[in-house]
Amino acid sequence: MSDATVARVKELVAALRAAAAGLGEVRLMEVCGSHTMAIARGGLRRLLPENLKLLSGPGCPVCVTGASYVDLALELARRPAVTVATFGDLVRVPGGDRESLDQARAAGAAVKIVLSPLDAVALARTLPERQVVFLGIGFETTAPGVALAVREAADTGVANFSVLCGHKTMPQAMRILAAAGGLDGFLLPGHVSSVTGVELFRFLPDEFGRGGVVAGFAPSDILAGLLLLVNQVRRKQPDLENAYPQVVRAGGNPAALKILAETFVPADAAWRGLGVIPGSGLRLRDAFRAQDAACRFGLKPGPDREPPGCRCGAVLRGAITPRECPLFGTACTPQQPVGACMVSSEGACAASYLYE
Repeated sequence: MSDATVARVKELVAALRAAAAGLGEVRLMEVCGSHTMAIARGGLRRLLPENLKLLSGPGCPVCVTGASYVDLALELARRPAVTVATFGDLVRVPGGDRESLDQARAAGAAVKIVLSPLDAVALARTLPERQVVFLGIGFETTAPGVALAVREAADTGVANFSVLCGHKTMPQAMRILAAAGGLDGFLLPGHVSSVTGVELFRFLPDEFGRGGVVAGFAPSDILAGLLLLVNQVRRKQPDLENAYPQVVRAGGNPAALKILAETFVPADAAWRGLGVIPGSGLRLRDAFRAQDAACRFGLKPGPDREPPGCRCGAVLRGAITPRECPLFGTACTPQQPVGACMVSSEGACAASYLYE
């Protein structure tokens, strides 16, 4: 860090301690997995006042993707003439029987890591004799890219491309967390908010009396966001604030919102740790049914089964910290992960193990 950045961090830490003084315990949650990793990498929890508890939430897309989705991906990968295309993190997430796509690939399954959904469409063009299925997971941030890929395949006649939809949207999950109580405010996801805008989270102060602040990802951005939340608690005036105006606009990203609305419709979705949340997922519109892998291959999800002893779901709810899981750092490590929270580069357990 530059001297100016260090000075700014010290200033914010001092202001946080002054704002939190005399308040009793203040419980805040950072929702975004990128925030979780940035907080751990920067050692920010060690700088916070003792009465400020910062918990991680369900903002890691790989982590909240349940074992039943991985099981469907494994089923596809084992089929002849099917190639599964995916982002890198997902390949190591275990399914219900503890097998991962990485292990299936080692046993001969066709699993390809791609950098974008459009790369998967390009892969399908080069493999006309095979069906290429892209594993579409993530929140409002990644779903527009998948929508573009679906429309590209449809418009250019790439008939052997489809998507296994596992996308989720943040507001419904946050409603459940806010309604459960025990949290005084939320550090809102900057990437998601850049697409959706801030007002989508207006229900936090208006309906649940909980504050929300959108923040960036530098240490000073995160500390500034936490300071705004603590000051809301001190004033007893929960509000919705945007501390990331250089990226997050009031109306979000109109182009991204338009393509989402034109390509997807809301659907029920299963979240690791939160169960099935009505309307919290996205499925392809009927006009794109031909690109829907679940329809194309007649797939039906089974039950979500967690490995014995794994508390990843409780970590995602903010019910426990990673180190309170009995498997943390012993049976479950980044080299030999048991739960998804130890796999992902945005997972709370991986962040805690690597940096805290």
